[in-house]
Amino acid sequence: MRIVIAGGHGQIALRLERLLSAGGHEVAGIIRNPEQADALREAGAEPVVMDLESATVEMVAAVLAGADAVVFAAGAGPGSGAERKATVDRGAAVLCADAAERAGVRRYVVVSSMGADPDRPGDEVFDAYLRAKGAADDYVRAKRGLDWTILKPGMLTNDAGTGLVRLEASTGRGPVARDDVAAVLAELVETPATAGLTLELVGGSVPVAVAVKAVAGE
Repeated sequence: MRIVIAGGHGQIALRLERLLSAGGHEVAGIIRNPEQADALREAGAEPVVMDLESATVEMVAAVLAGADAVVFAAGAGPGSGAERKATVDRGAAVLCADAAERAGVRRYVVVSSMGADPDRPGDEVFDAYLRAKGAADDYVRAKRGLDWTILKPGMLTNDAGTGLVRLEASTGRGPVARDDVAAVLAELVETPATAGLTLELVGGSVPVAVAVKAVAGE
């Protein structure tokens, strides 16, 4: 499969690129900063330099042409203000969804966040982040041209992954290692039967592959 990852230099994205590349997939990562290109190459991914805050649907669709799946893992990141939560965490997700549909790439996997809600109250930047994520999730769910899956991890940690998770429509809050989030994403990309599902993810006791098969009904 050819898989394009938006936000290719993110901590989860780099882990995912290594897994997919090791699994024999052709992987490309969209990055804004060309200085990050070598890190993607080391992870086994082809770097594609493009600013998703200024790109057009046509520009992104050209990058996605011929892909089998898209993973949206971009984010404004820590230290960014509410305005960039709107332009990246919402705007870029919407842009990439439109571009995937335009390019005929049906499989679209979104890295969202537990608590994402377009109607979340509050004036803090984190509230704006969760509103942006929630609005993007709603937009993707309405896309009939996409076989989407939305993954909402709990509190992210840099602990070594255990390969054991809890993956359900609702898990309750809890931590999860970025290693394990990447492992779940790799399984989801290859499991089209999870299309149409919004899933929460925390650390747990079920092996990743078994957890994904369970939610897919396999």
